[in-house]
Amino acid sequence: MDKLVDYKKVKVYQADSVVLEDVDFHVDEGEFIYIIGKVGSGKSSLLKTLYCELDIEEDDAEKAEVLGRDLITLRRKEIPALRREMGIIFQDFQLLHDRNVERNLYFVLKATGWRDKEAMSKRIDEVLEAVGMADKRKKMPSELSGGEQQRIAIARALLNTPKMIVADEPTGNLDPETATNIVSLLKEISLTGTAVVMSTHNIPMLDKFPGIVYQCEESHIKEITQEYNHTKS
Repeated sequence: MDKLVDYKKVKVYQADSVVLEDVDFHVDEGEFIYIIGKVGSGKSSLLKTLYCELDIEEDDAEKAEVLGRDLITLRRKEIPALRREMGIIFQDFQLLHDRNVERNLYFVLKATGWRDKEAMSKRIDEVLEAVGMADKRKKMPSELSGGEQQRIAIARALLNTPKMIVADEPTGNLDPETATNIVSLLKEISLTGTAVVMSTHNIPMLDKFPGIVYQCEESHIKEITQEYNHTKS
């Protein structure tokens, strides 16, 4: 089984402040991982280091590897290739509102090096089918509900067959039923071998769709899967 993320003794900064220190964090192929904690506890900042939105400096980690790359020595020009191997999902969807669903997905494929129009169209079909949105191909984002927009955002994340999906509060703007459907979809994706790492405040989901649980608290992160499941039983 491939180790997709391997952090040892990592420090995570937000602006100039340390939000997390001594981070030991690991993601293996197909794992379904929740990161929980209060607002400001470092959840989003940790996720941002995975796709190099926040840097990890040489003095701030014993080891920081993501998808086989050493983040400490990774050069700026190598970041797009790293991001192409992961799917990133945001709470606010971040769809382009001046174009329909199909053109949103086409834009990403083009930006990530696809050239064959037929292959692009086929891949768009596949990801829309996977998230149950095949009939929304020509819709504008403004014509979709929040849950539908999030499904399109997940379809977009799947376009390049990522090894890992990073989702920052993907259900934060959704009603409970829609949120359940979205987490269920992400869980299904993890069963195909794509790891899912998700920050969330939605604690009931941890019961419905069990996974590995990390908690950010007082500048530290620890795995509490056993403790969490124990307290629930």
